[in-house]
Amino acid sequence: MILPLFLIPAWLLLLISPAAALQRTFEIDYSNNCFRKDGQPFRYISGSIHYFRVPGFYWKDRLLKMKMAGLDAIQIYVPWNFHEPKPEKYQFTGDHDIEAFLKMAHDLELLVILRAGPYICSEWDMGGLPAWLLEKQSIVLRSSDADYLAAVQRWMGVLLPKMKPFLYQNGGPIITVQVENEYGSYFACDFNYIRFLENLFRQHLGEEVVLFTTDGLNIGFLKCVTLQGLYSTVDFDQVGTNVTAAFLSQRHSEPRGPLINSEFYPGWMDHWGQKHFVVPTQAVVKTLNEILVLGANVNFYMFIGGTTFGFWNGANMPYAPQPTSYDFNAPLSEAGDLTEKYFAIRDVIGKFKKIPEGPIPPSTPKYAYGQIALVKLNTVAELLGTLCKGGPIKSIYPLTFEQVKQYYGFVLYRTTLLINCTQPTPLFTILNGIRDRAYVTVDGVPQGILERDKNTLINITGKAGANLDLLVENMGRVNYGNYINDFKGLVTNVTLGNNTLSNWSIFPLDIDSAILHGLQNRSPASQLFSDAQLLAPAFYTGSFSIPSGIPDLPQDSYVKFPGWNKGQIWINGFNLGRYWPARGPQMTLFVPRDIFTTCAPNNITVLELESPPQSKGKYIVEFVDTPILNATLEYDMKNVQLIFRRRL
Repeated sequence: MILPLFLIPAWLLLLISPAAALQRTFEIDYSNNCFRKDGQPFRYISGSIHYFRVPGFYWKDRLLKMKMAGLDAIQIYVPWNFHEPKPEKYQFTGDHDIEAFLKMAHDLELLVILRAGPYICSEWDMGGLPAWLLEKQSIVLRSSDADYLAAVQRWMGVLLPKMKPFLYQNGGPIITVQVENEYGSYFACDFNYIRFLENLFRQHLGEEVVLFTTDGLNIGFLKCVTLQGLYSTVDFDQVGTNVTAAFLSQRHSEPRGPLINSEFYPGWMDHWGQKHFVVPTQAVVKTLNEILVLGANVNFYMFIGGTTFGFWNGANMPYAPQPTSYDFNAPLSEAGDLTEKYFAIRDVIGKFKKIPEGPIPPSTPKYAYGQIALVKLNTVAELLGTLCKGGPIKSIYPLTFEQVKQYYGFVLYRTTLLINCTQPTPLFTILNGIRDRAYVTVDGVPQGILERDKNTLINITGKAGANLDLLVENMGRVNYGNYINDFKGLVTNVTLGNNTLSNWSIFPLDIDSAILHGLQNRSPASQLFSDAQLLAPAFYTGSFSIPSGIPDLPQDSYVKFPGWNKGQIWINGFNLGRYWPARGPQMTLFVPRDIFTTCAPNNITVLELESPPQSKGKYIVEFVDTPILNATLEYDMKNVQLIFRRRL
C-alpha cells in the first residue's frame, strides 16, 4: 500500500527527500584528520543520554539542556533486551519509542551518534543482551556461535531498517554508527563475528554510513576490532590522563583520521555498598580543554545519567550490582537538574564554538509530599496464587531463571524438609550457586539470607515435612567483561547437612502484572519472627492524594525509606526500582512527576525483603524534595579501583 503524500508526516518527507539526501554527506577525511560534514571540516562535541533511563515525558527537556550547553550531538545506546524482552516480542511504543526520540533530537538540530550494539555494556542488565539467549546454556555470546548470530541477525533486521531513514545522508540526524562495544575487553576476539556485524550493518544501512568501534586505551583492546571499514576510537577519563599520549593509542590503529574520545567520563557509576563517586569539576574541565585544543572530537559519558527503573540494572565483577540511580555525577543530575559542572563545561565549550542563544531550561521543581503510612498486606508465600498464576514448575533439581523463562525479578523455590532439624543444620549451595540473593524461610519463619560471594551458608531449624522456601532475587546480570553469561536463580544444587535437596516446586513470580491488577489481601497478615528479627518477604501498600486544584502539581519528588532495609517499590503500578538503605549509598529514589496523578489516589506498593521499620505496625515511606545518594555504610576501595580500571 502506498500512502498519499498528504498522509505522510512532514518530518518523514524531510528524511526521505531525494534533494535533501543529495545535499547531505558525512564522511572521514583521512588526509586532513577530520570529519567532513556536507564537504566542510567538522568536529563534534557530544554527550551521552539514555532514552531508556529518562521518561519520555522529559526527553525534550533533557535534550534542550544538552543543546544549550553547546553540544553538537548526542550519543545513544540501543539496549536489545529493552526492545525485545521475549523472543520476537518487540516494544517500540511509549518510553521505548526510539524513533520518536530521534525525531525530537532532529527537530532540536542535534546530531546523533548511534551505538546499536548488539552488546552495549551501559551498566544495563547483561549489557543489553536479552537473557533469553541463555536458554541455550552452551551459547557463546558475542561470537560466531550460530544461534547467537541468528538471533542478532533477526534483531538487526528489525532495528536497523527503522534507523536507516534517520541517517544523515537520508536527511536525518545520525552521523555515525557504532558496531559492538568495547569488544577488546571480552575474551572472544572473534574477527569473523565483527566482520559479520559490519556486513550486516552495511546490508541494512548502506555503504556511505561511517561505522566505528570504541575501546579502552590499552593497545591490546584495539586489536580485536581493527578491521578495514570500521574506524577505531578510544575511551579515557580525566584523572591523571596525558591526553596526547592517550590519543597515541588510537593512532596505533588509525594513523590518519579524526581523533575521537567516544567516552570521556565527567563522573562514574556507583555500586551498592560502595562510595558514591564524585569527580571534581576542575579535573573535568582541564582535560576537556586539552582535548579540544588538539581539535579532537569528544563525547561525555554521561552528560545525563538518569534512572535505571525496574529490574534493569547491571553488575560488575567481582560481583557488584549497580543501584537504581544512574546519576553518574554527570553535568545534568539524575533528575535533569543543572549543576556547577554543567556551567563549567559550557564555559569551556564556549571558548571553541558559539553557544546557542536563548534561555536554558531551569531545573525542575521538586515537591515533598511528606510521610505516607503503609499497611502490611501479605507475605510473598501467602500470595503465590496471585503472583504465579500458572502454578509451580516441578523439577527434581533446581532450574535457573532462564530455564523457567523468568528473566528478571524473583523466583520462589520450595521443597520439604525430609529430616528433623531440631539443632541448627547448615544449608548451602556448592560453587557459590546463589544468584544472587536468597531469602530463606521454613514454614514462613525466616532463617537467614544467602548471598552471592558473601554469605554462602546459614544454619536452619525445622521439622520434617515443613516447607523450605528460598525466594531468590536476581540482583542484575553482569554487564561487562568475560562473565556476562550470568545465569540466575539456584544454579547448583542445595545441600542441607549432608543431603542434597530434591523434588522442587519452582514459582516464577510475575509481580509487575499482579501489582498492575491490584494485590488483594488473601488472609490475615502473618507476623512470624526469627531470632534475628527478620521477617518473611512481604508486601506493604498505601495511597495518598494530590489535590487537583493546586497549580503546577504534581511535581518530581524523591521517596525515602526510613527504617526499611531492602526491597522494591511500585507507584501507580510503575516499577520504580530497588531500594537498599541498609547498604547504601543511595537512600532516595527519584520519582518523575508523570508517574503521579491528581485524578485518583496514588497507590504505593513496597516489597520489603528483610524487615520493615520496627515501629508497632507503622510502616512509613516519605516523599522529600532533595536526593540522598552518598550515605555509604560500607566501602571497599580495592573493588572500586578494580572496576574503575576496567577500561584502561
